[in-house]
Amino acid sequence: MTSRLCRRAAILSLALATASVLALAPPVRQQEIEQCLPGEISTWPDGRDRPAAGGQLALVYRHAGAPAGLDEAVVLGTVQRAVQAWSGCGVPGQVVSEDAAVLYPGSLVVVQWQEAGSRGNFGLANLAQRTLSLGPGAFQLLAARNPRHPAQQTLQMVISHELGHFYGLMAHSRRCVDVMSYYDNGRGEVCSTRDGGSYKAVTEYRALLPTACDIVRCRAVNPPR
Repeated sequence: MTSRLCRRAAILSLALATASVLALAPPVRQQEIEQCLPGEISTWPDGRDRPAAGGQLALVYRHAGAPAGLDEAVVLGTVQRAVQAWSGCGVPGQVVSEDAAVLYPGSLVVVQWQEAGSRGNFGLANLAQRTLSLGPGAFQLLAARNPRHPAQQTLQMVISHELGHFYGLMAHSRRCVDVMSYYDNGRGEVCSTRDGGSYKAVTEYRALLPTACDIVRCRAVNPPR
């Protein structure tokens, strides 16, 4: 009887210890965001990465045409967080005022709300015209269909993703978690997760800001000068 009780106590202790470790261990998605393991970077064959044009970025935000519910301070803060997150890439970036914008003619990127520029998408980067156009119609439709959805998170992800193209990341990532990813190519091929689980297990698997692998890719095409 004593031996059986000891075994039960040992099993209980082991179970509690295991539960404690699992409680402390970050979820796989968070690990993927924070780590970039050797050989883990994988991209779709839809573009070729290249150095950021001009070697630096200056962004100016224009609020005209923004949908209701997204005030200027909120959107501007989202742009600033994206620029700060991409700073680990090594390419200088900053958000400037309209008055200071004239000082950056070659490196200025205009972040704007424009239906034509976004082509019906949530956002679209135009490297030739140096515009990052956000789609008011797409955000209005999102608010109408799912009022409880955190539109600010979608906005953060869109700006972070489109800004990554200006940093030179032209190919999209096949890691579901990367902010530069898309989930499937429309031909039956899907992105990957570290544990092989489904990215559909959560509402949005993609990160809101660049991941460790996004930054590694960016550094690779923008070596220090």
